[in-house]
Amino acid sequence: MMIPLPVSARPGPGAFRLTAGTPMTVGPGLEGVATWLRDALRCPLPPGGRGITLRIDPSLTREGYELTCAPGALDLVGGSPAGVFYAAQSLRQLLHPAALRRAGPVGWDVPAVTVADHPRFAWRGVMLDVARHFMPVADVLRFVDLAAFHKLNVLHLHLTDDQGWRVEVPRWPRLTTVGAWRPSSMLGSRVHGRDDGRPHGGFYTSDDLREIVAYAADRHVTVVPEIDMPGHMQAAVAAYPHLGNGFDGGVRTTWGISPHVLNMGDEALRFCRDVLDHICDIFPSELIGIGGDECPPGEWQGSPIADRVGLHGVQPWFTALMADHLATRGRRVYGWDEILAGGAPAGAVVAAWRGPTPTTVAARLGHDVVSCPDIKVYLDYRQSDDPGEPTPVGTLLTLEDVYGFDPVPPGLTSAEEAHVLGGQANVWTEHMEHARRVDYMTYPRLCAFAEAVWGAPTRSYESFVERLPVHLARLDALGVNYRPLAGPRPWDARPDAPGNPRTLPDRLAELAQMTADLPRP
Repeated sequence: MMIPLPVSARPGPGAFRLTAGTPMTVGPGLEGVATWLRDALRCPLPPGGRGITLRIDPSLTREGYELTCAPGALDLVGGSPAGVFYAAQSLRQLLHPAALRRAGPVGWDVPAVTVADHPRFAWRGVMLDVARHFMPVADVLRFVDLAAFHKLNVLHLHLTDDQGWRVEVPRWPRLTTVGAWRPSSMLGSRVHGRDDGRPHGGFYTSDDLREIVAYAADRHVTVVPEIDMPGHMQAAVAAYPHLGNGFDGGVRTTWGISPHVLNMGDEALRFCRDVLDHICDIFPSELIGIGGDECPPGEWQGSPIADRVGLHGVQPWFTALMADHLATRGRRVYGWDEILAGGAPAGAVVAAWRGPTPTTVAARLGHDVVSCPDIKVYLDYRQSDDPGEPTPVGTLLTLEDVYGFDPVPPGLTSAEEAHVLGGQANVWTEHMEHARRVDYMTYPRLCAFAEAVWGAPTRSYESFVERLPVHLARLDALGVNYRPLAGPRPWDARPDAPGNPRTLPDRLAELAQMTADLPRP
């Protein structure tokens, strides 16, 4: 979310000089925001006196805020600490981009301005896949900082998949001694069958994850963890073969969907409950992701549970069991839209990714839903048809495409629209081997997404484009390796990792087939 906004911000002559000696008055409950702001601005901001004021006004919406700069006074007011934090982020965007650097002189002019704003959606999220390519803690914290700078408030952390298990779990040590490592990775799209021959891996300790949670909380970002189950479990089955269905191989080295899933025996169910209990001990989020996507049922053929509930009834049965278990911990299931097939548990929140249809289906069924359709917000999809784009996969997803995203699909009643919590951009990292590549694929498209989930449907792409160059200077100051508006540079290309571009009609036809089993209320 880029400030100033074209309507609610009224620029004027310089009205306030922010220096190391500027005093700050901090209202009750805002000490955390004040500490963060002092660090972000590199200013002591001593207490008392006329200068900056942080305060809560309960008449504002919870995440709404007002920022007022007048001669000699700068007021940051929010409906809650989160609102005041967003006012502080807007303040940072009103300063010269040099103010975002961690070195240099301190002393900036704040223009006379009034900003009154609030978000359209409560869920303004971004998913980071650390399973396909592991990201060290420092890189995750930086990712959180950048998301918070754009007033996003949810980090969906995809912690496990066929290609790697990234969280230690007591009583299951082989998840990280075995499941966190693979001997090689694919180079580019799986259709080319290329392999880099380099081992890859890593995992987070419990203390690592607690640090991420605490760091995010200080920036009013909720971390929603995801342990993908019962499919996308080859790394876990590689570590503990008795949890599978006869598979005795290693962690998956190729992209795509593994056929090797959990069995539904008592030990596998105990394993899942152990893992979820550990996740609940670390993450305070009410929602706990259990995946539920892309789970081939073939290995369950002929199993006792399949004989009892039917082959395609196994996964809904399993999802209901995990939902019941999470309910004992005061938590709710967050799952990909495949959990709608066969009936999602009551209270489950759906991440609707397979095009626009699942958002409509979930809302009409009365499920809260987060809209994240791949053809609009999958940031691993290619940004242009320029041959220099690194590993171009998926459908074309330009900056303007992302800006035009609306989480609420047409045709819903007002009651159904209320179930759409908001939107989420997804950063899948099969083709992003390090943080620099994540930057390139994420920004500035995530800037566009941030406005899409904050602002009104009548927002202007032309205004966004006009303001974007100044914002890119801010990203420069923050050290972000964003994609240049002019297109990829020679060193951005990955000729050793070729892609597999898709056309939109082809993908839409595929999505229609993929979602054919969803209920149509």
